[in-house]
Amino acid sequence: MADKHLSTQFDSELNAVSTRVMELGGLVESQIRQAIYALSQFSIEVAQQVVEVETRVNAMEIDIDRELSSIIARRQPTARDLRLLIAISKTTANLERVGDEANKIARMAISIINSGSARSLPTLDLRVAADLASGLLRKALDAFARLDTAAAVNILKEDDLIDQEFDGFVRKLITYMMEDPRTISSSLDLLFIAKAIERIGDHAKNVAECIIYIVKGADVRHTTMAEVESAVQ
Repeated sequence: MADKHLSTQFDSELNAVSTRVMELGGLVESQIRQAIYALSQFSIEVAQQVVEVETRVNAMEIDIDRELSSIIARRQPTARDLRLLIAISKTTANLERVGDEANKIARMAISIINSGSARSLPTLDLRVAADLASGLLRKALDAFARLDTAAAVNILKEDDLIDQEFDGFVRKLITYMMEDPRTISSSLDLLFIAKAIERIGDHAKNVAECIIYIVKGADVRHTTMAEVESAVQ
């Protein structure tokens, strides 16, 4: 009876920390949307709001890690439970880095808007890649909540689409800079934004890899897609 009580308590603690991770995910996802909105609508005010949220994101990461350390120390979990706690920690770190990238986008947006050249640059073209990255992060969080390995594999495949968008956007920016050298400084800021969006996709991919690690106990980082699919079967 005591074992059952401890198990129920442990499950409750896991659910609580998992809920916090989902809250963090929702917060950084909102940051991405706001940062891109600030750029496309030339809103310094919205961009500054994104920057101000960064402190809250960092505090949430620290709180979640502190709780995870406490659970490990008190419960001494083994096997799948330990994998889950490790993966939650890695997922939290990736979400915090997504917040960093959103913060970077917002700061670059402020720089571009202040330069006065925002309206002459292909800022709206970034929306496609940003929507893909934000959507991929949302799918990763949904898959994490359900520990859905099939969805995780699909996320790993979809990350290639963001890479393709990034490559196409870089080619477009090069054309802009060649046609009008006055846009070089702002175009480079835009390039950094595009790179930040690509990295958000990478972090979503990392979360998907954590899901496979939790469920299957397989570390699929730096492996081929064929090896990933084999691991989840």
